[in-house]
Amino acid sequence: MFAGSDVLYRLRRGPKAGRAAAEALADVGTHVGFMLRALGSIPFALVRYRKHVLRQIHEVTFGSGSILAGGGTIGIVFAMSLAAAVMLGVETQRGLDLVGMNSLSGMLSAVANTRELAPVVVAIALAAKVGTGFTAQIGAMRISDEIDALDVMAVRSVPFLVGTRVIAAIVCVLPIYMIGLLAGYLSTRVVIVTLGGASAGDYDHFFHLVLVPQDLIYSGIKAIVFAVVIALVHCSYGYHAAGGPAGVGRAAGRALRTAILSIAVLDVLLTFALWGLVPSIPGAGV
Repeated sequence: MFAGSDVLYRLRRGPKAGRAAAEALADVGTHVGFMLRALGSIPFALVRYRKHVLRQIHEVTFGSGSILAGGGTIGIVFAMSLAAAVMLGVETQRGLDLVGMNSLSGMLSAVANTRELAPVVVAIALAAKVGTGFTAQIGAMRISDEIDALDVMAVRSVPFLVGTRVIAAIVCVLPIYMIGLLAGYLSTRVVIVTLGGASAGDYDHFFHLVLVPQDLIYSGIKAIVFAVVIALVHCSYGYHAAGGPAGVGRAAGRALRTAILSIAVLDVLLTFALWGLVPSIPGAGV
């Protein structure tokens, strides 16, 4: 502990590059420590702040106000999944047509939509819609001293503000993910079979051949992990926001960049961890 503090002290006293590195390390340590505190506060928040959890669940799922300005995440995920799956269907059909294997389009649709496309789409939608909202809400409370007021009133701010939002993200992500996954399946099939003229029988045969419950479970695990990380990152940046309204805006931007980078790294790691370095396709013998 003392050695680490001494290193940070020397970096801060050194050249400008060393000071920047020290501040970056200290910032990472602050956020990681806060996220661990937030995870530990989840049981307390679930017991003491159930009504607030329900309010956060409603806001995350359905939003508030008009559909365009304050709509929930369901519609956004549905639209994004449709668009992404259309491109998947178009490129899948083109690529397989080149090698005369268009009958395997159903297999690629089941694997790509389930293992990669649906979890990543819902994660990006959560980060852009829900996560930035978390940062803005908590950051506004920080710069207006509302968080300090909660502490003065003996209300534990981390469980009340962060723990409840993490719980809401965990509860909401699976239904939203399932809606996005269904939209992806339907959109890809329409593009390949209805518009592309592929055989419906071949498509459905290979689709159901490789789509197994294990893949759906693993894909749901990825979506839950993404949701937890997104909620923690955005809440942490909002909680530590400083510098007035402009500081809240900077915190929201940094949180979004960090969340998207975390999604990209975790997606690769979780794919290797769940399906292995050399993944197999159940039912296809490969």
